[in-house]
Amino acid sequence: MKLILRILLSALAVVILSKILPNVSVDSYLTAIIVALVLSLLNFIVKPILVILTLPVTLITFGLFLLIINAIIILLADRIIVGFNVDGIWWALLFSLLLSFLQSILFSLLKEGK
Repeated sequence: MKLILRILLSALAVVILSKILPNVSVDSYLTAIIVALVLSLLNFIVKPILVILTLPVTLITFGLFLLIINAIIILLADRIIVGFNVDGIWWALLFSLLLSFLQSILFSLLKEGK
């Protein structure tokens, strides 16, 4: 139940950010739910592999390269999902940062509701 609620809150964050950012678009609410699911799967499967492969670069940049990895994950979701569009790596980077921030706020409200 908690996982479903987290996915729905992530989809809400995706919809909010698509309304705010001009170069990020989501066609429908169902697409936003699919984006949330795909992003969680990519973060679970692909991100650890990318982190291990880019560990030297991540260490040299003191972890800032992880932001680029997050943007790459967003661009992968853009390629996979029809109806979700992010125009370029800079918009993906901004979307990733704002999505993480908004999710942390929404998830903290979920924990306070207990």
